[in-house]
Amino acid sequence: MALGLTRVAEKVRSFLFRLLNKEFLIFLFFLALSGIFWLVMTLNEDYEREIYVPVQLSGVPKNAVITSEMDDTLRVTVRDKGFVLASYVYGEGIRPVIVAFNTFANTSKGKGTVPIGELQRQLSQRLAASTKVVSIKPDRLEFFFNHGLTKRVPVRLSGSVVPGKSYYLSQVQFWPEMVTIYASKQLLDSVKYVSTEYLRITNFEDTIVRDVPLAKIKGVKSVPQTVRIGLYPDVLTEESIEVPIKAVNMPDDKLLRTFPGKVVVKFTVGAGMVRNLSSEQFSVVADYNELSENASDKCTIHLLKSPQAVRNAKLETTQVDYLIEQK
Repeated sequence: MALGLTRVAEKVRSFLFRLLNKEFLIFLFFLALSGIFWLVMTLNEDYEREIYVPVQLSGVPKNAVITSEMDDTLRVTVRDKGFVLASYVYGEGIRPVIVAFNTFANTSKGKGTVPIGELQRQLSQRLAASTKVVSIKPDRLEFFFNHGLTKRVPVRLSGSVVPGKSYYLSQVQFWPEMVTIYASKQLLDSVKYVSTEYLRITNFEDTIVRDVPLAKIKGVKSVPQTVRIGLYPDVLTEESIEVPIKAVNMPDDKLLRTFPGKVVVKFTVGAGMVRNLSSEQFSVVADYNELSENASDKCTIHLLKSPQAVRNAKLETTQVDYLIEQK
């Protein structure tokens, strides 16, 4: 009895399972069919889409050097049916726009310009007849060239380079220090140096050496286009030095004596620069004209000059005793 009931239950379950599977397959079929209809209707609508079209410069003479590359891609906004746009985006792509060097090069200016009309003409040959071009970016193409004119210029640092607290930047070094630039004669005459791309390096205490690209100058090609830079921080230390006081603007028949004859100058400097400093690199003066205009018991002295490597230089005292003698 129990065996018979089990067989009946299995048959009922098998029947229900086949029925549900059949209904589920029918559901999937109509779902796919509706999806296809929706896709067809959607792709039949008009849309705008930005597509990318490659650009190639052809026929460059062997004696010409391209000093500034033109854009290698056009960003073209087009309007057409969805299925046409899909062929542009997901198909084999659009044939490149070819720019013939000899057609657009102006030898006297060292420059070539491809107008938007030429771009539209070539695009119309590569797109479907139903496709409307809404916009082209850039709206014209430019390239610069010369026939071997060169110049050597130094490399300069561009950016914000600030070592950590109690440090200063003692040295900046480039490898190479000079680069060769190619450009038209007018540009060669105007370019005095080439800068690195903007660098922002802060709060460092150890030497930094890295490769950095050079900033681009329109119409100019740099060789190499990347240089190695070395940044050398040094510890700041407080130092002092005695400097003799000198008189300036003194009449020929008079002599100024100060008491004391030397004054202490305090400053901060990199530890590695201390041994290279001497009192001759500083200038402390007493101005006779100032004394004659404002008579006083004390002579005011001024720090007129200090080495470039020194920071926050100041006098320990700004007034001293003095005596003016007749020669």
